[in-house]
Amino acid sequence: MSEFIFGSLSTLEKRVAYVQASRRGVQHGSRLRPHTPRPGQSPTIFVTTELDQALERVVCTIIQPEKVTIELQPADITWDLLNWTYMQTWQAVLPAFPAGTLVRYLVYAHPADGSAPIPADDGGQFSYLVAVPQLPDWAREAIVYQIFPDRFHPGPGRDWQPAKSLNDIHGGTLDGITAHLDYVADLGFNCLWLNPFFPDDTHHGYHAHDYFQVNPRLGTLDDMRRLVDEAHRRGLRLILDFVANHWGSKHATFQAALADRHSEYHDWYNWIAWPHEYESFFGVQDLPQVNVNHPAARQYLLKAADFWLREMGFDGYRLDYALGPSLDFWTEFRAVCKAARPDAWLFGEVVETPYIQRRYSGRLDGCLDFGLTQAIRNTFAFGTMRLSALDALLNLHETFFPDHFSRPSFLDNHDMNRFLWLVGGDQRKLKLATLLQFTLAGPPVVYYGSEVGLSQMRDIAHPDGRHLMEESRLPMRWGAAQDKELHHYYRQLIHFRRQHPVLARGRRQTVHLDDPAGTYAYIRQDDQETVLVALNLSEQRREINAAGQLLTLEPWRGDLRLLPAAGVSQTERLNS
Repeated sequence: MSEFIFGSLSTLEKRVAYVQASRRGVQHGSRLRPHTPRPGQSPTIFVTTELDQALERVVCTIIQPEKVTIELQPADITWDLLNWTYMQTWQAVLPAFPAGTLVRYLVYAHPADGSAPIPADDGGQFSYLVAVPQLPDWAREAIVYQIFPDRFHPGPGRDWQPAKSLNDIHGGTLDGITAHLDYVADLGFNCLWLNPFFPDDTHHGYHAHDYFQVNPRLGTLDDMRRLVDEAHRRGLRLILDFVANHWGSKHATFQAALADRHSEYHDWYNWIAWPHEYESFFGVQDLPQVNVNHPAARQYLLKAADFWLREMGFDGYRLDYALGPSLDFWTEFRAVCKAARPDAWLFGEVVETPYIQRRYSGRLDGCLDFGLTQAIRNTFAFGTMRLSALDALLNLHETFFPDHFSRPSFLDNHDMNRFLWLVGGDQRKLKLATLLQFTLAGPPVVYYGSEVGLSQMRDIAHPDGRHLMEESRLPMRWGAAQDKELHHYYRQLIHFRRQHPVLARGRRQTVHLDDPAGTYAYIRQDDQETVLVALNLSEQRREINAAGQLLTLEPWRGDLRLLPAAGVSQTERLNS
């Protein structure tokens, strides 16, 4: 079995085509140095051109806060082997601005023959917010529990609804979540991520048609207020799953645009041929794409984002398909959210290369770490990645992103096979992968039910070629159906991370690596503590010496221990 998370880049041919397209024409890609300009800094802007015509000049026009036109100067010339032509780099220094300034600008290349200027990145405006990039302090030590509202709990005194398929409504409610907040808090989680709960006709909530209400089958706004209040009372932060790129076709504005070409909502959408052809999310006609660059459509989304933070008390957003909206949208989104709640945590779903993910620095607080997820699944589930390759990737991966860029980690979620399914129910592998996840810097995310052995009945990839994500969305296990030993393991591991912030903030150093033996160890260290993590990915018992500790590791087991400080003999240990 194998699985490639980055489907659009899953083959060499797709990657070659991707790189070729990314270099042709006039490309800016929001490239600045520094990437997130601070108050008083004058960033350098970079543009590359790869055209079959001569250029007279490349110009950057700042349109906000005041109009300024700056000519870029030609710099490096390189030979593009894939496109078999020259690529020219242009650059210029932009003016400095004070803190809080939202800078917007346009980039155009002017052909020497006097023909129409060519916009960078096929058009649109660019922007950045002048600020000191800073991740909310609480987010660094967040441990997140992801809840799928329809599948978590039906509420006190209620049973699951009869359902013929996993696409049917199973009957989870907000009251069901509120009633089990003690369960979540006792495990040690300090943050809840709720999948969408807006009104729509699906079990998953991603076809919303009102961004200011709760789906009646889940509860009311008052139920949500009670959930938020009770969560906060237990020290749990709340993250809302927010979709800015698209919504359900039953949204009132889309219905109005369908009915009348002259409707004020017509330009909220990108029409190919009104009324039957329009841009949608991966061709799903029930999910029209929102024109987030239209002022009124953007304001609707920004008003909704402000509402759930300021009025309803949410603490941040997981931003679905953040690749869709323009970077300019996310720049303004950040400004609105931070004004409503300065410590709001904003992280995006960006299933793209680390290079593209890093572009969201200064706009979002970070991105879900899909690259790490794939590496963990390849190493622990499929056995296609050597430990030395994993270690090399971690060393570079942890350095590539700035310190303020949050990378929440996860083993699985609602759109992919559960990890326990991939390993054929082998809990040893789940535990070991979770041990790695919880001892790396990124805030760990646990998909509901993983902690009690919830898996699935069928693979997401069906024999007929269909990919049905709902296979990983079985109802939560409660009572005797829960695996108590696995629950205990997660609880120990979560509380260990809570008690030792070095796991979220410390430096990582490899202290043992043996590919043939399948053993690996590293320490996480700061000025106060040193934690040793050791893993055995083999079917034999192994003895290793790491960081001055002689360890005996059973097959597919790990060891996690707090090393004694100088002059202290006691060692705190958690053995998986």
